[in-house]
Amino acid sequence: MRNPITILEDAFKHNFGVLPQVIVKAPGRVNIIGEHTDYNHGYVLPMALEQSIYIAGRTRSDSILNFTALNTQRTSIADINCPVRNPIEPWMDYIVGVVAELKKLGFTLKGVDGIIYGEVPIGCGLSSSAALEMATLKLFEMLNEFHLDDVESAKLGQRVENNFLGLKSGIMDQFISRCGKKDHALFIDCRTLNFELVPLKLSEHTFVISNTNYPRGLTDSKYNERVYECQKAVEILQKSSGKTGTYLRDFTLKDLENAKNDLEDTIYRRALHVITENQRVLDFLSALKNSNIEDLGILLNESDYSLQRNYEVTNRELEVITQIARSIEGCIGARMTGAGFGGCTINLVRKDCTEKFIDTLLSEYEKATGRKGSCIISSPSDGANIVKRY
Repeated sequence: MRNPITILEDAFKHNFGVLPQVIVKAPGRVNIIGEHTDYNHGYVLPMALEQSIYIAGRTRSDSILNFTALNTQRTSIADINCPVRNPIEPWMDYIVGVVAELKKLGFTLKGVDGIIYGEVPIGCGLSSSAALEMATLKLFEMLNEFHLDDVESAKLGQRVENNFLGLKSGIMDQFISRCGKKDHALFIDCRTLNFELVPLKLSEHTFVISNTNYPRGLTDSKYNERVYECQKAVEILQKSSGKTGTYLRDFTLKDLENAKNDLEDTIYRRALHVITENQRVLDFLSALKNSNIEDLGILLNESDYSLQRNYEVTNRELEVITQIARSIEGCIGARMTGAGFGGCTINLVRKDCTEKFIDTLLSEYEKATGRKGSCIISSPSDGANIVKRY
C-alpha cells in the first residue's frame, strides 16, 4: 500500500502544479464503552485509531476553498465569506462548518487549495466526520498561524455538528480525534470535560473492530429522536425526584425506579440504558486498571444487551455479528460501537485467537446476512497532528 504522504504529494502536484505547504491528519475513533452517554453529560472511554483522515493544503490569495476528496474523486468549491451547506457535495459541509465556527471566533482566514485522503471507513460509526473536522481545524491552524486549546477545539467540532449540520451529537468524537495518545484510551467526563489518559496495554488481548458494512446516516437516523427521549425522561425525573438536574447524568437508578410508574415504557428504557451505561464506564475503567479481563468482557456484553433492548439502536446485522462473535473461541466480550443503526462492533479477543476469530466471524456473518463484513485491528494512536511541513 502506498504511503498517504506520497499519495497526497502526487495528487497535489497534479492538481495545483506545486507541493502543499503542510500535510496534517486526524484519526478516526472507536468507542470502547459509554454509548449515547456523551450528550447526556455522562462518561465515555474511546480510543483513537491508526486509520486517519489526511489533508494536504496550501493557502490562496483569495477567499476560495477548493478541495478534492481523493477517495471519491469529487471536488467542491466554497467561499470563506459565504459559509453555507452544499447539498450536492455534503462532505464539504464539515470543512465549511469549521470555517464558519472559526469566523465566529474572529479569526481571519485565507483561502485554501486542499486534497483529502481518508483511511477511516465512511458511515460505519468510526467518526470519519469528526476526523475530517479535526484535520480541517489543524490545517487552518497551521496555514493561518494560530492555535486553539484542545478542549476548545473539541467544542468547536461539536458546534459544527450541532449548529451547522443539525445533529444533536455530544463532544466525544472530536475530543478523542484531537486529544488521543498512542497506547492510551481517553476517559472523558462529558460534563466537566475533564479527561484522563488511561494506559491500554493488554498483553494477551486485543480489540478487533468489525464492520457490518451496513451503512448509517446519523442525521437521517433516529439519533435526534433518542436525544429528545432522554430530555423527556429528565423532565419527568425532575418532577418525581425534586432534583434540579438537567441531564440523565444527574439522576440515579433509584430515582428512575421511583419514577417508573410516571414514565412511558420507552422513555423508562432509554433512561435505564444511559444511567446504567454511565456506571458500566466507571466499572470498566476500574477493571482495566486492575487488569480484570473477564469483567471487561462482561461489561462489553452488558452494554450491548442494553443498547439492543433498552436503547434500541441496533439492527439485525449488528445483533447477528455480536452473537456470532461471542460464540467464537477467544472472544471475551463484544458490543456494537458508535451511534448504532448499522456500522461497527468492538470485540475483546485473545491475541492467539485473533486470526481464527476474524476468519470465522466474517464467514459466519456472510452466511447469516448475505453481507461481506470486514475487520480492523488498531492500536491506540495519537490525536490530530502535523505530518509534514514544506
